[in-house]
Amino acid sequence: MPSPFRPAPASPWKQALFLLARNRSAMLALGVLALMALACLLAPFYAHDVAHTDPFSSNVAGTISFDGQAVDIMQPNDNPLHLGLSPIGPTWHAAYLLGADSQGRDLMARLLYGGRNSLLISASAACICLFLAAVAGITAGFCGGIVDGVICRMLDIMWAVPVYLFAISLSIVMVSQTLQLGPFVVRADNLLIPILIIALVYVPYAARPIRGRVLALRQAEFVLAARCLGVPDWRIMLHDILPNLTTTLVVLGPLLMALALLAESALSFLSLGVQAPAASWGTIIQDGEGLIYTRPMVAIAPGVAIVIVVLALNILGDGLRDALDVRDAARRGS
Repeated sequence: MPSPFRPAPASPWKQALFLLARNRSAMLALGVLALMALACLLAPFYAHDVAHTDPFSSNVAGTISFDGQAVDIMQPNDNPLHLGLSPIGPTWHAAYLLGADSQGRDLMARLLYGGRNSLLISASAACICLFLAAVAGITAGFCGGIVDGVICRMLDIMWAVPVYLFAISLSIVMVSQTLQLGPFVVRADNLLIPILIIALVYVPYAARPIRGRVLALRQAEFVLAARCLGVPDWRIMLHDILPNLTTTLVVLGPLLMALALLAESALSFLSLGVQAPAASWGTIIQDGEGLIYTRPMVAIAPGVAIVIVVLALNILGDGLRDALDVRDAARRGS
């Protein structure tokens, strides 16, 4: 006979959080992401109070002071004839910590401001993509028949087009002209445009596993029981199917954000994402393309930031999957 004083077993979500907390790799990745997000949020403080610079204004004729001496931001090249000018390299001081770009702007300040846009776009695009994919996957998997066939064929068409070709095509159409959504007018430099483009591009990649999960849940006993009781289909999808998709959506979130960050960087590098004078990690890499032999830090710094964030998101996604798999096992055993 069980003791009446035995503590109640922890809920599946608490068990998942406990397992995730014990995963050192996932916790390290989460800490790195938190530090990156915090640093990017502090971009205005760094630019105005630490570096004392405007990262969006050209400063090719400016100077900075080191040890009481004025140093030109744009300096002669290191070639034998000293022809042309190159921006100052890393100073490892508060001002121009990582050097300047081709316009004489503080690279570190632009890196932080660019990170704000890149992380905002990737996170927002991942959330919108998950929402659209959940609607499409649940509708297709639960309704079946003609509805499933139509949705799957539409997803197949989107899947058949290469990701970046599809994104570039949408970007050319949407960035080249003002987008009007009913009473709302979205200008070409609005961040909503790359967010919507990236979200639409990756819907097929998220809708497929969601649909497969719904097909399995549709045959579950609790769904069949609800149908026998005459519960409306929309209520079954919202109250029975959707809660059981939470684990799938949570695991897909970090992976979609990593894909969205790569897509945003590629589009911005091609001048089809974030528009000047705003910055993102992709636009900064584009700025550093012409300085790769003289000031490689301009291209290397945002590239390293992208690698760190994408790697951390993938590690976090793996940790979430491992923790939530145990949650599913506990649910099946209960």
